[in-house]
Amino acid sequence: MPYETNHIMIQKAKQRLAKLQDYIYRPIAGLEVEAWVTKEPVPYAERMSGRHIRLQPGDKWGELWDCAWFHFQGTVPETAAGQKVVLLIDINGELCLVDEAGTPRQGLTNVSSEFDYSLGRPGKRVVDVSAAARGGETINLWGDGGCNDLFGHYRSGTLKEADIAICHEEARQLAYDLEVLIELVEQLPDSSARKAQVLQSVYEAALQLSEINEESVRLAKAYVARELAKKGGDSVLTISAIGHAHIDLAWLWPIRETIRKGARTFSTALRNMEKYPSYVFGASQPQLYQWMKEHYPQLYAEVKERVREGRWEAQGAMWVEPDTNISGGEALVRQILYGKRFFREEFGKDMKVLWLPDVFGYTGSLPQLLKKSGVDYMMTQKLSWSTYNTHPHHSFLWEGIDGTKVLTHLPPEDTYNSPAAPRSLTKIERDYLDRNVSEHALMLFGIGDGGGGPGEEHLERLEREVNLLGLPPVVQEPAITFFKRLEQEASRFQTYRGELYLEKHQGTLTTQARNKWYNRKLEKALRELEFAASLQIALGESPAEYPAARLEKIWKEVLLYQFHDILPGSSITRVYDESLERYAQLLEEVQTMIAEAYGRIAGRSGAAAGEIVLFNSLPWDRQEWVEIGGSWKYVQVPAMSWRKLTEAAAEPSASEQALIAEDFRLENERLVVRFAENGSIVSLYDKAAGREAIQPGAEANVFTVYHDDGDAWDFPRDYRDTIAGTMTLESRRAYVSGPQAVVEQVYRFGESTLKQTIRLLQGDGLLRFDTEADWRETGKMLRVAFPVAVVSDQVNCEIQFGVLKRPTTRNNAIEFARDEICAHHYLDLSQPDYGVALLNDSKYGHSVEGNVLDLNLLRSPGYPDPQADRAEHRFTYALYPHAGDFIQAGVYRKGYELNIPIASAAAIPVTPQGGGKSDSSSLHGKAFLTIEHPNVMVEAVKKAEDSDHLIVRLYETAGAGADGELSFGPACRTIEEVNLLEEPIGLLAENTDRIRLQFTPFEIKSIRVQLAE
Repeated sequence: MPYETNHIMIQKAKQRLAKLQDYIYRPIAGLEVEAWVTKEPVPYAERMSGRHIRLQPGDKWGELWDCAWFHFQGTVPETAAGQKVVLLIDINGELCLVDEAGTPRQGLTNVSSEFDYSLGRPGKRVVDVSAAARGGETINLWGDGGCNDLFGHYRSGTLKEADIAICHEEARQLAYDLEVLIELVEQLPDSSARKAQVLQSVYEAALQLSEINEESVRLAKAYVARELAKKGGDSVLTISAIGHAHIDLAWLWPIRETIRKGARTFSTALRNMEKYPSYVFGASQPQLYQWMKEHYPQLYAEVKERVREGRWEAQGAMWVEPDTNISGGEALVRQILYGKRFFREEFGKDMKVLWLPDVFGYTGSLPQLLKKSGVDYMMTQKLSWSTYNTHPHHSFLWEGIDGTKVLTHLPPEDTYNSPAAPRSLTKIERDYLDRNVSEHALMLFGIGDGGGGPGEEHLERLEREVNLLGLPPVVQEPAITFFKRLEQEASRFQTYRGELYLEKHQGTLTTQARNKWYNRKLEKALRELEFAASLQIALGESPAEYPAARLEKIWKEVLLYQFHDILPGSSITRVYDESLERYAQLLEEVQTMIAEAYGRIAGRSGAAAGEIVLFNSLPWDRQEWVEIGGSWKYVQVPAMSWRKLTEAAAEPSASEQALIAEDFRLENERLVVRFAENGSIVSLYDKAAGREAIQPGAEANVFTVYHDDGDAWDFPRDYRDTIAGTMTLESRRAYVSGPQAVVEQVYRFGESTLKQTIRLLQGDGLLRFDTEADWRETGKMLRVAFPVAVVSDQVNCEIQFGVLKRPTTRNNAIEFARDEICAHHYLDLSQPDYGVALLNDSKYGHSVEGNVLDLNLLRSPGYPDPQADRAEHRFTYALYPHAGDFIQAGVYRKGYELNIPIASAAAIPVTPQGGGKSDSSSLHGKAFLTIEHPNVMVEAVKKAEDSDHLIVRLYETAGAGADGELSFGPACRTIEEVNLLEEPIGLLAENTDRIRLQFTPFEIKSIRVQLAE
């Protein structure tokens, strides 16, 4: 007689497994349920302050985002004596059970929550009561609930179940035995003897389960036990597994809910550690730990104990998992600085791995930032989401724009929510692109976004898979242990140079434009404030007056909003309502602090009370027009110094050319701009170079509106083929006002208007576009383009701490996929003798194909924020035509000048205290510091974190070597080089105010200075 077919055997096994799973839990009594409902979370001490209701299964308790404290009461029936007893609780939302002191004990998730079911089921509803009940035990539990699922969806707001139940433990164990073996069968090749034998045993076990009872379960277990006992031989690939719970600090839920998600997740991990001795869990983001420390101190103490034990791995080297395309360079430094300091101070751990599994591309500046911060490794998996091209490696050396390399690993399963099932292990072995040179790969298992990380199903599977014949062996261990093993193989790995571009989510470079505007303004304002406060120290004020604590608090909030679902624009409406309100408050606070600091310096400089003093925080002298109190002044302010307005007045260069402002023409000494009837620019003539900057016959500064049926993350790659129209010019006004020639133009499209003030300043070579938009469109994208008379195969894009050259051609699939690109202050298209730069004060999304510089201004997707960008906006961009290439023209300086205007402050009288200097005589007429090389930028000046030293951060901007003298205005006792964590590298000089510095291309240097008394 022939054997049964494989198909029938496996179907029989799956049917019996489903039947067995239904048998595991048997409700024996209901729980009494009360709830106190509030709109926002309240602490445990106030748990009975909300609207009180009593509930039965099926009763409604809340609307989306409602909160409630639930009280569950009951008695274990006497009939349960000797049996394993559990509770089954599902509130159709997220719930955190607490102990009698209010400390989180376990997180629960509704079984109907949205999730990628191919990765498993997200529900967590089982609460252990007793492995062997006595009967009569009292149930008295409190839980903090949220009326939302994992992904912020509303799931009826009703109580689904609240029961005392018997758990048939042997059946539960058998279910996991069968699940693992059935899936092993599905992963093994048909020619495998192992497959045939496992399938036969599983089938024979299934035959025992026609009726499910203790005896049939015992018999079935005997059939599968022999297959689970078979071990693998020598391994060719070992998989390191670590429990993981990726938690977005905001996304489809507000920040306040993330705090509770953290409690649910952390408490669940702790409970599972008690049940599974081999379980190793990891969690990243100091911000999340800080919230646990503040809101749940006892829970935090338990986490710290597990960290000391070595079973809980603190992960990541940044304060949050930030967007790395849009965040500024110094902001990324602070992410690492504050992130590493937190883990060192709280846990005594030095973070060596950058943990960024989910951000939308990785700037080419990161490798240098990591290495100069003592971070040796990087983990991500997001590149697997690319649309057109597959990244060529899972393990490789990533080389940044400066030549620094960092060992990088992408888990080959291409997810951070692994089900830890046999299919996970076989996928890793099958798809690992570097398995020819590596014997190690990483697997991140669990359910993220507040789902509590790994559940029992993950851990039960892993216990059976440790060394199971037919699968690669898997070991639970910290990620740092994995990376140290991987490092032993690194000499055989390939190198990948440049940015790690994600071929997806390019819309996040533009969506939620107001957040991006505030982010840029705050980054620059914080730079200004730190410089001003440092200057005060140099002038004799006590370092104790430096606002270190306030600066750290502001920085950390700015860093929080740089999280990879907030700054990129991919969160719900409430997240932006709250962040915009806080951004405005923070910016006002920082600007007030700047005014006070500069006012005190002005007072020290001998200015009379209220007298205006100008400040230049950039490392070069500035001669330009400024508007003070409604009147224009041409001023000269030394590099990194100040000057009274009365002393700063300078004479603009003499010229016979009068400013001209006409409806169709603007003109100054440097440029002639001609407009078409529709408001577009048809000519930008550079007088000095004697050439046209706009492509002949083309129109520039045309506001094109495209149909955009994407979401916050993505817009169609073929958007250029779906033009909705262009904004129509409604009015134009030309005038000369002081030193500026101006054309004001007002445009309309649909319900939206845009007012643009286009201006040329006397003697200036920059054409500036100050823009106010009232954008009310839905499903549209607004872009502006400039076809320029320049030919180049590459465009120069400013990124953090350097420049990235990107192709302007679309010759292959990689170039085609990278149509939308990120730039910060500017991008520049140059040929050897001439170029044109497009600068901006708050935009990041660009496209450059051929000779067209294209800037993405606004988008209005409908998900996840249906109000995204339908608001009033203001932004500035500018065109800068120039002789020579972008380096010869000093384009980076124009970018900084656009973003960091000369500051002014009214003098505040200062009374000397504690022997401090009464004036600024030591620095009068001198710069705080100067760097003689034109391509070296001073990115930051700040007080050191742990001493009274001052920190100066510089970098080379052109991608070339640089050798220059760094001179300080005040006398210096010591000058040292430090790393980005402000740890000493070496003493450079003593008792001198100047040193020579050598930079390699795009090199960042941090200098620590001890000023003389």
